[in-house]
Order: sequence, then C-alpha cells, then structure tokens
Amino acid sequence: MQAGELTISSRNDDLDLDMVYAFLSRETPWAKDMPRATFERAVAGSLCFGGFVDGQQIAFARLITDAATFAYLCDVFVLPAYRGRGYASALMKHIFASPSLASLRRVVLVTTDAHHVYAPHGFTSLANPERYMELHRPDVYRAAD
Repeated sequence: MQAGELTISSRNDDLDLDMVYAFLSRETPWAKDMPRATFERAVAGSLCFGGFVDGQQIAFARLITDAATFAYLCDVFVLPAYRGRGYASALMKHIFASPSLASLRRVVLVTTDAHHVYAPHGFTSLANPERYMELHRPDVYRAAD
C-alpha cells in the first residue's frame, strides 16, 4: 500500500529485521537488551507491518492477534529522523483498514507518551482498568542471557 511517499508492507520478507531489532533493543525501554532469538520468535508469531520511504524501512508495528476477536498492538515506532510527517498515522490507518483486523472486537496497547498518535484512530483510556491485570517481568531479558 502507498500512503503518500510511504509504502506499507505486512510481508515479513520485506522487513529490515536488523534495523528493527537494533532500534527496539537499543532505543526503547520495553525491549531494551531483548535477545535476538526472542525478537525473532516474536516476529514469527505476530502480524508485522513495515513502513518504507524510498525503499528504506523507517517505521514498524507489530500485532499479536488471533485475527478474529483480539489484538495487542506493540513495538510501534517511526525512526526519529522521520517523525512529525504523519507516517505513524498512515501506518495505523493501513493496519486497521486491513480486512483481517477491521472486525476485531478489541485492540489494546500500552503507551507512555504517544496517546496523541492513537486517539485519532479510536483508542481511549481503559473504561474499566480495574478489570485488567498483568504479570510483568521487567528483568526477564537479563535472565535469558
């Protein structure tokens, strides 16, 4: 799909996994120090989207989904040099227009500072946060070494 100068692909063969892994494991707090094998398993078990400008990947998003009722959107980023140009919004529009995702009952995500990116696409704060629970292991990647 073309979105202006942005080309979007959901084919894992098109992704620059070296760039995605380097960015996630070095630049994000949620995937810092993730082992490469863990990253590769995550990609293999997910629906991934890459955003490309002039053939170079500049954006990424990953959905963990059953492709019928539920998805967890994660690992979304646009490289810093390309931010502020609407690429994240174009990526979100493309993802949620995909036939296999358009009829999902619930899509969740976690963000610390990008609420403004997701709100225009229908995301809101949890209506019932008291119902949600988590098992969080922030040091699990250190134990995997």
